[in-house]
Amino acid sequence: MRTRALGRTGIQVSPYCLGTMMFGKLGNPDHEDCARIIHRALDAGVNFIDTADVYGYSETEEIIGKALKGRRDDVVLATKFNGVMGQDPNRRGSSRRWIMTAVEDSLRRLRVDHIDLYQIHHPEPGTDLEETLSALTDLLRSGKVRAIGSSNLPASEIVEGQWLAERRGLARLRTEQPTYSVLNRAIEREVLPVCRRYGIGTLVWSPLASGMLAGRYRKGRPTDSRRLKWVPKYLTDERALDLVERLIALAREAGMPITHLAMAFAVNHPDVTSAIIGPRTLAHLEDLLAGAGVVLEDALLDRIDALVPPGTDVATMDIAYRPPALRDPALRRRPAAERAAAPAG
Repeated sequence: MRTRALGRTGIQVSPYCLGTMMFGKLGNPDHEDCARIIHRALDAGVNFIDTADVYGYSETEEIIGKALKGRRDDVVLATKFNGVMGQDPNRRGSSRRWIMTAVEDSLRRLRVDHIDLYQIHHPEPGTDLEETLSALTDLLRSGKVRAIGSSNLPASEIVEGQWLAERRGLARLRTEQPTYSVLNRAIEREVLPVCRRYGIGTLVWSPLASGMLAGRYRKGRPTDSRRLKWVPKYLTDERALDLVERLIALAREAGMPITHLAMAFAVNHPDVTSAIIGPRTLAHLEDLLAGAGVVLEDALLDRIDALVPPGTDVATMDIAYRPPALRDPALRRRPAAERAAAPAG
C-alpha cells in the first residue's frame, strides 16, 4: 500500500488503518487469532493500528502488545483515552489527573515506551479543553507520546483546540477521528473542511456503517442480534436498509462487492487520510484487503451522490457523538415556571 501523510505530523500511514475494537471478549476472544489478523495486515502493508483503553475493557491493548513483539518499529500505533475504566468516577474523562494515569496504563498493556498517536476518545463538556491540552503537551515533551489527536469532536471544538494551542502555547491536535461512510456523510459539511484548513489528518471510523455496508443487515432479513445485547436503531432504519439494497445493486453493476465500494468511497475523499477497518476474523480482513486497490470512477461517485447527497446522514448511528444541547431538553427549553410567567403574545 502507498502511504499518506498524517496531516502535518510528518508521519506516513497506510490508507487502511487496522481498527481493533473487535479484538477480545466482545468480538474475537481468541488472542492468537487476533495476532494472526494483526500480522496479516502488517504483511499486506497496513502500518497503522488504532485501539483504545476501553476496548475489551483493556484486553484489546494487551492483545496488541503481545502481537507486536518484534514488530513495534514497523507500526504507527494509536490509542485513545476518556472512556469509563472503573467504578471510581475519576477513572475516566479528560482531566490531567486521569490522563497521566491512563497513559501509563496503556503503555504497560501495549508493552511499549511511547505511543505514536494519543487521542481524546470523546468530547468532554465538563472539562476545559485547555486542561486536557496542557496535560497532553506535557506527555509530548516527555516523549511518551509523539502526536496528539481527537475523536468525534464537532468542528467548533476542533477550531477551539487550535485557538487554545496558539494562544496558550500548547501542542496542537494533529488528527481527528470522525465517523464516515456512504450512509454517514455529515462531516463533509464542516469537520473535513476544518481539518483541511488546519492541516489535520483524519482517520475515519465505521466506513462500513457497522456492517450495513457489508451486507450484514438486509431488508427483509431478521437482524442478527445473537452477538448484540441490543439492536441499534440505525440497523433497522427502513430508509437506510432501502439504500443498502440500492448500493449493493450499484456495486454489483460495477463488478465489485459492496465492501469494496464502501471502502473505496471512504478513502477516495481527498481530506480522508486513512479509513479504519475493524475485522473480527481473518476472512473479513482478506475481503477488505482484496479491495484495497479499487478506485471508483467519477460516474459511479455521481450515482452514489444521487442516492446519498453530500453532507447528509441517512441514519445517524446510535454510538455517534451528539452534543449535550441535542441530548438534554433542559438546554434548549426555558424552565416551565419562566415560560408560564411570560406575557402572552
